[in-house]
Amino acid sequence: MSEATDKPKDFIRQMIAEDVAAGKHGGRVHTRFPPEPNGYLQIGHAKAVCLNFGIAEEFGGKCNLRFDDTNPEKESQEFVNAIKTDIRWLGFEWDEECYASDYFEQLYTWAIDLINKGLAYVDESTPEEIRLGRGTLTEPGTNSPYRDRPAAESVDLFERMRAGEFDDGAMVLRAKIDMAAPNMNLRDPVMYRIKRMHHHRTGDKWCIYPSYDFTHGQSDSIEQITHSLCSLEFEDHRPLYDWFIEKLGIFPSKQTEFARLNLNYTVVSKRKLRTLVEEGFVWGWDDPRMPTLSGMRRRGIPPQAVRAFIEKVGLTKFNSTSDIALLEYAARDELNRSAERRMAVLDPLEIVITNWPADKVVEVDAVNNPEDESAGTRKIPFSGRLFIEREDFREEANRKYFRLKPGGEVRLRYAYIIKAESVEKDAQGNITRVLCTADLDTLHTNPEDRKVKGVIHWVSADQAVPAEVRLFDRLFSVEKPEADKDRPFTDFVNPDSLQTVTAYVEPALATAEPGAHFQFERIGYFTPDSLDHVPGERPIYNRTVTLRDSWAKQEG
Repeated sequence: MSEATDKPKDFIRQMIAEDVAAGKHGGRVHTRFPPEPNGYLQIGHAKAVCLNFGIAEEFGGKCNLRFDDTNPEKESQEFVNAIKTDIRWLGFEWDEECYASDYFEQLYTWAIDLINKGLAYVDESTPEEIRLGRGTLTEPGTNSPYRDRPAAESVDLFERMRAGEFDDGAMVLRAKIDMAAPNMNLRDPVMYRIKRMHHHRTGDKWCIYPSYDFTHGQSDSIEQITHSLCSLEFEDHRPLYDWFIEKLGIFPSKQTEFARLNLNYTVVSKRKLRTLVEEGFVWGWDDPRMPTLSGMRRRGIPPQAVRAFIEKVGLTKFNSTSDIALLEYAARDELNRSAERRMAVLDPLEIVITNWPADKVVEVDAVNNPEDESAGTRKIPFSGRLFIEREDFREEANRKYFRLKPGGEVRLRYAYIIKAESVEKDAQGNITRVLCTADLDTLHTNPEDRKVKGVIHWVSADQAVPAEVRLFDRLFSVEKPEADKDRPFTDFVNPDSLQTVTAYVEPALATAEPGAHFQFERIGYFTPDSLDHVPGERPIYNRTVTLRDSWAKQEG
């Protein structure tokens, strides 16, 4: 291992370090990340990605990407491609790309081996009969009437199941373990079911498909995975994982569980995310409000921020819910260092500088990132007609209001000090423009005879470019949208999770390419939308995160 001995160890890293020190598996470390390709990866998967790939890196080992594609009903190549994109976006690369479907023939052979050993049988009971026969948490199950059928008969039926002689659901192959086992997973679990569905890789070659439990451990064994790291919901499956490996006499991969990552103000269940997509609550799996990695990428959250968040959350053996504010903090922290600054006005109020020469336009120097001197400066146009944020002017304001007000002065960011002289209003009494004078001796210079405290941003009205700006917020309005069992979680979708405005932005923002990150000064962090933004033609920006946690103030 490289850095592993220098790092504080969580319980999994401690275990692996002990295995390596003891020479287990020759000191070899081989992990895997095994997603089912039936949806997009979400923030919870990111924890497993960072753990499995991170451990392989730290201990000088390998990590496979294995698609657990045993249920073709909702699996597709689209999801395979999206998963690979997300892993690479997080900064990882796999050693081998594997598919459980590559092992179908071997799994079938092993299933026949278990039948011949008297450890599996074909059951013709209905699904309801099987369910009732399994018993309850407090009552043992009852043996199937087919449990003791001769091995040769079960082999014959199983071969005919594969050949397609029986209807879907007509029979299943079950392991023969213990119908009175306290662990329900050991009560003769189903190993194979008949399901005529087109598989995205094997086509129509198979009409029987193995269960997750009969696939997972054996796939680990085939790949000689030394440490199979799973989330806690698979803890009760571990005895079955071990049983199959033991009875087949194959490579003994070891399963260890850790707490999954749950996040407040969202849902991470793939089934519920699918509901949001299919019922039109969001645009799709990559909607910037979704907790999917593709959604986060489209929203502009940097992969470094996701990894920092995962590291901060850490590894435990107990399920808990992490605060989404911690993810937002990680995004702000990373973007503050890396995002270039630009100016944009989301709710424009016109400013006219009356002592500015007509039609004169100059360029002023603006700093790209005060946190990174190497980012340099840029030129932005300045003229006698500007836009500022409407909230940066008050016709009536107290002495603690340091932005623009009648008779008051304010510094225009990177430019001059201006003073509000008068306002113009429409027939309804709304302010349409503010007439100001500029102190033309104050470009990058402070006056000696007075102190001006307020600084506001602006854009030059005639040179600014209109842009669609999407203000994304948390997808749910309550912290635990799944807590109320009497109401569907979709009842708590935040109606204000998306607001769209037409902003005016400095010219450089119109030509930026998707993937860039910017801080709109005094507003927040934004990125060009990866699908809809057309550089130079149709600028569309997504808000990644506000400059500060606005929810903390609401909840307080």
